[in-house]
Amino acid sequence: MESHEWRERTEEGLRFWRASRHANRWTFQTTLKTDPDWQPIDPVPKEVWAELRDVLWRKYQRKRCPWEWVEQIDKILEEDN
Repeated sequence: MESHEWRERTEEGLRFWRASRHANRWTFQTTLKTDPDWQPIDPVPKEVWAELRDVLWRKYQRKRCPWEWVEQIDKILEEDN
């Protein structure tokens, strides 16, 4: 299982996001810095998919993830349009 994390500042405080890939399937979780529990996200908003694509793109440029993962996210984003 491969996990990717990123964070963003919101009105509620610092929010952490986690995307995990297992068996060619993605699962998403989120939490606030003040909350110790991770909450699953289903369905996943298009904006979160776009953020994951950005994270994977940066990792791909550093040779830390395969190009196929970026392509997989691109296909998911195209389906939502």
